[in-house]
Amino acid sequence: MERTYILKLLHAQVNINGHIIGAAVGSGMTGKCAVMGGADFLLALSAGKYRIMGRSSYAGYFCYGNSNEIVMDMGVHELLPIIRDVPVLFGLFSSDPGIYLYEYLKEIKDNGFSGIVNYPTLALVDGKFREALEEEGNCFAREVEAIKLAHYLDMFTVAFATNETEARQMLEAGADVICVHLGLTKGGFLGAKKYISIEEARRMAGRIFQVCREVNENAIRMIYAGPVNTPIDMQYMYKKTDCQGYIGGSTFDRIPTERAILNTARAFKSGGNFEKDNLMNKIYKGGWNPRDYSEFVKQYIEEYYMDEIQLENLALVAHISPSYLSSRFKKEVGISFTEYLIRHRIDKAKEQLRASTDSCRQVAENVGYVDYVQFSKIFKKYEGMSPTAYREKFTSAGENSHFS
Repeated sequence: MERTYILKLLHAQVNINGHIIGAAVGSGMTGKCAVMGGADFLLALSAGKYRIMGRSSYAGYFCYGNSNEIVMDMGVHELLPIIRDVPVLFGLFSSDPGIYLYEYLKEIKDNGFSGIVNYPTLALVDGKFREALEEEGNCFAREVEAIKLAHYLDMFTVAFATNETEARQMLEAGADVICVHLGLTKGGFLGAKKYISIEEARRMAGRIFQVCREVNENAIRMIYAGPVNTPIDMQYMYKKTDCQGYIGGSTFDRIPTERAILNTARAFKSGGNFEKDNLMNKIYKGGWNPRDYSEFVKQYIEEYYMDEIQLENLALVAHISPSYLSSRFKKEVGISFTEYLIRHRIDKAKEQLRASTDSCRQVAENVGYVDYVQFSKIFKKYEGMSPTAYREKFTSAGENSHFS
């Protein structure tokens, strides 16, 4: 898609809808769904691919793979063949020593990408490591050069910036969109544990957007991630700043995927009776403490007493040793696991013998005993009479009560 046409569409969206949306994706599936949901453009980032792999977005900063090769492969084979109606931008790691920047930008354009975005960006790196990188020529200025060359090639450009100086440099290089990068997205299992506040994000965006108005008031102003990961968060930013759009990465792929897959798996695991406070489900989302083990065993017995239950299997699921689970249970409950299970089954059998018309053999099977002889012996040991005698006693008591 031509740059002038893209800008015409995006400005029209801003004028009509009030804002635009960009989605940083890591697969054809997430890209397709994002576009179906209304994303105005896509960013093909190595961070997106790493998120799909179950890693943090920061994996794109390490030498696990060649970022540009990952993006090129994903774009050419997953995104561009199926995404026809919105621009797809190449997440360019401009400090890659294996590329000649100008020639590589032409290759990006020839392969069908509508533009570039500077990612991974050195703007997110600081301290001594940043100093060492810049000494080697791996600096933010290289990203500015990439945006300038892409603009010269009439490519659509989105520039991540974290301060006023970076934003000014990108605007002077011809960036069409300035996106305030607020850090990695909070939320979910892989989300950032430390992040700035919404109010701090507002102030940061306000300062950078002021530069946008001074240098190029036609540049589109957007923000990315950090503490802003819900529509409510964005409503606040739209009201309190001159923001014209939102770019999300984890917001559109990792977090929804985590939730959907996790909840679906839990629902199937719990037989369709999924409850948030169910201790069975607590295993799968972590957060265990020793007090939960006994409650978990008791709840499991309550729900599955009719099935074969082995302490070893429960310990395996809870990721603890059978001996520890056994001693913990006996300490807190006062009796052993086996004793508790037998008593629970006998109590259930007594209820059924009093209330149901099932045969004694069927009742035995209902409470987990395939061998009726064994069930009868255990029942007699605990109740002082056979299952048949117990039923006759209570049937007789009921009849006498009826005629008295």
